[in-house]
Amino acid sequence: MNEAPEPRPEPARTPSAQVSIVVIAYNDATLVGEAVRSALAQGDAIAEVIAVDDASTDRTGQVLDDLAREHPRLRVIHREDNSGGCGTPRNDGLRAAAGRFVMFLDSDDVLPAGAVDALLAAALRHDTPVTAGLCVRRELPGPREVPWQPDLYRAPALLGPVTAHPELVGDTLCVNKLYDRAFLLDHGILFPDGRFTYEDFVFTSRVLAAAPRLAVVPDEVYIWHVRRSAKKQSISLDRKDVANWEARIEAHRTSVRIFADAGHKGLAHAARTKFLDHDLRMYVRELHTRGADYRQEWWRLTRAYLAGFEESELLAATAPARWLARVLLASEAPVDSDRLTQLAARPGRLLPPYARDGGRPVWSSALSEAELDGLDALPADQLPVTVDAEPVLGTRSLLRLRVHELYGRVAAAGPVSIDVELRRRADGRRGPVHTAALTPDPSGDAWTAETALDLGALAIRGDSGSGTPVPWDLTAQVRCADGSVLHAALRATGPGLRRHALPSARHGLLLAQPYATTGGALALRMASGMRTAWQIAARKVRRVGGPAR
Repeated sequence: MNEAPEPRPEPARTPSAQVSIVVIAYNDATLVGEAVRSALAQGDAIAEVIAVDDASTDRTGQVLDDLAREHPRLRVIHREDNSGGCGTPRNDGLRAAAGRFVMFLDSDDVLPAGAVDALLAAALRHDTPVTAGLCVRRELPGPREVPWQPDLYRAPALLGPVTAHPELVGDTLCVNKLYDRAFLLDHGILFPDGRFTYEDFVFTSRVLAAAPRLAVVPDEVYIWHVRRSAKKQSISLDRKDVANWEARIEAHRTSVRIFADAGHKGLAHAARTKFLDHDLRMYVRELHTRGADYRQEWWRLTRAYLAGFEESELLAATAPARWLARVLLASEAPVDSDRLTQLAARPGRLLPPYARDGGRPVWSSALSEAELDGLDALPADQLPVTVDAEPVLGTRSLLRLRVHELYGRVAAAGPVSIDVELRRRADGRRGPVHTAALTPDPSGDAWTAETALDLGALAIRGDSGSGTPVPWDLTAQVRCADGSVLHAALRATGPGLRRHALPSARHGLLLAQPYATTGGALALRMASGMRTAWQIAARKVRRVGGPAR
């Protein structure tokens, strides 16, 4: 490694300047400046910002050197060879840090104002070696923000020892935490070096295995930028190659081994349950979009890993995740990809047919060993009810709805009516709620309804003219005679899943496109106005290589 040229005296430090922030970067010249500035803007608490350039081949190193000449608290480390991962440059920064505390930041993310102050105040108040706060996933370019593991950060708390709080294994991030540097070095806690994907899983497991006391704050301390349209996807989004899943399994396996070797059986158990509830469901939701070779290898890898799980770990997982695992273990070859995708969605939908074996609910007559255990005891609001929705758009737009029976549980509740709610995905803003009475189907295994759709109400002022359709998600609440309410996302069905241009007295023209999400749920893209229609048409022409006329 070579330090940045142009040596200079150490920056003056106030007594409160106790935090070193390590920023890692590789070929990220356009974004790294924003990350570094967000770290420097944290104020007097920052002793230094250490930027580690992992042998970038673009202008990243030059951007950092230019910033360092402008900001005395910024120090740049230039690696001569690319490490192939995130762990090695973070370790370089950790070893070079001089502050009492250290925090990590990726070059495409930012720290919100006041993040370090909130973490440092709690760390000093409680004298904790680890202090954690809320991370928010910000979808770009839109304003949508999704909190990461929000239940852990509802209120300030002092947790200790962490072995008494197995829920902490769900937050595998390393970046939303402030660490006492001596604690890390004294326990030999480093990231895996080299080309190791999901290195933060292992690092976080090593931290928790050391059983520190941990303080949490409800403050937003890290903004994780999600750029789904970027040419080069981040590791967490680049899941098209089965090697990504293999790396994730290996990181989980390593984490479990770390907990087991430290004698923390409860944390090992919680880590495996988290794998079922989070990781398995996330990848199964996408399985139907992969090719046959991917699915075959993914199935083989997953079955081999799940074979080592104990029954108690399966039982501790939520019912949908547990049932997914049972199907995988019961079949040597990939089966029922559409049903698995729908069940893995959030909320999950269990599609018919509904088979029984000796009275037990099972996945199918062909996989009777895959029992849907616990179904009869599930609370009504947790039932994986399937509600089909067929959009029919035209002069009078409507939804045709069908609520499926589920092993007698729906009939026992007595469906009476259904509310369909629309929420704008970017900010959660509510649209109109459509309510309709349910009618028993002659088949005896479903209830049907039809409700009008007020599409004009979805073209909210400010959306039109942007040239970008606005996504809306649809959910349903089935109200029952026994007072229970069944919750479901609508399953997209029917031939109407295409773009429609509709006349509108209010907007002149509405562009509406019903579509199925990756998990199979019905969603709507809405835009309004002739100008928007021309912008969308022009983009489409450019994509196919022709001139926009």
